[in-house]
Amino acid sequence: MMKTMKILTALAATMATIPAVAHEIWVERDASGPARIYLGEPAEAVPEAGDPEFHHLQKPQAIQSDDKPIAFVRRANHIEATVPGSGDVRVRDDSVFAPWKSGEKMQGAIFYARAGRSETAAKLDLELVPAAANADRFTLLFRGKPVPAAKLTVITPDRWQKAFFTDANGGVEIPKLGAGRYIVGASHTEEGPAKLGGQDVASVVHISTLTFVR
Repeated sequence: MMKTMKILTALAATMATIPAVAHEIWVERDASGPARIYLGEPAEAVPEAGDPEFHHLQKPQAIQSDDKPIAFVRRANHIEATVPGSGDVRVRDDSVFAPWKSGEKMQGAIFYARAGRSETAAKLDLELVPAAANADRFTLLFRGKPVPAAKLTVITPDRWQKAFFTDANGGVEIPKLGAGRYIVGASHTEEGPAKLGGQDVASVVHISTLTFVR
């Protein structure tokens, strides 16, 4: 009995160091209104009080081409950002979860999110970029280079999910599966030493989402 308790205690301690890897950051925006930045599970309805992990989302960084200030307001289940203009909105956050132990090495995560598909240039390290403004075909780019055979998760407006894979050139076609907001998620693990949250890590998981409305 004592041995079993020790095993369960050790397992609980190990699980406590693993972040909610199923979680993602995504951004929703309607026309030129404020952007809503969420942390949670995109396929699930966002609780009115916020996802249990929402408190980890503290300082998302807006990636923009100008230096105009952006006002962030914390709401019950999202962060609201007043973004000038009506173009695509991008955010980045490398401090959502503290680095964790993966096997014998430390690993960390950087989250990216984009709302809109009007711009054909990448501004995030990991980003789905449309072939043309408002196109249904995209290329997954990591620091400007296509990522082939990458798994993408597409969530339709009715929360139906399906996995797709990029082709040899990093391209993928997102099928039309109803009107409303789509969320597309992708990830890419970068092996090699880096520093996140003041800690040394052996690899970084880059997690990116794209939302757009049909």
